[in-house]
Amino acid sequence: MDTTFKMENQVFNYRVAAVWIENGHVLLHKQTHESHWALPGGRAQMLEDSKTCLVREIKEELDAEAETERLLWVTENFFTYSEKAYHELGFYYAVKSKGGEQHYRSEPFFGPEGDHLTYQWVPLEEVQKVNLYPEFLREALNNLPSGTEHLIMVDNKD
Repeated sequence: MDTTFKMENQVFNYRVAAVWIENGHVLLHKQTHESHWALPGGRAQMLEDSKTCLVREIKEELDAEAETERLLWVTENFFTYSEKAYHELGFYYAVKSKGGEQHYRSEPFFGPEGDHLTYQWVPLEEVQKVNLYPEFLREALNNLPSGTEHLIMVDNKD
């Protein structure tokens, strides 16, 4: 059971995301019908720790073996999406391929779960131009912190 709780038009999410960088590119994904991008990952399940969640999500979404390197950001993100108020607790990890296997591709691709998610490796120098959320990532991906940072973001735009 995912740790997503809904009350009327409010939603709480516990999300874990991968900062996966290869060949100067970061892996992003988006819902095929959406215009905004995000880092791959997903919602933790009840009683699942964040590292286990991320390894599981990468396996499910990309059929890839990955391992977490270090925790970069813990975020409290407050935003409105589809007329619902979201409170999202996020854990963002630097990850790498287990065994050193390279997964970089120059073209967009779909994962094994089907065509509802489009993946793309985006050059780090172009991330600022991408419609990427949360917005702090547009700058932060080119300047990864040396330790874990805690960020609180409030964005009530729909």
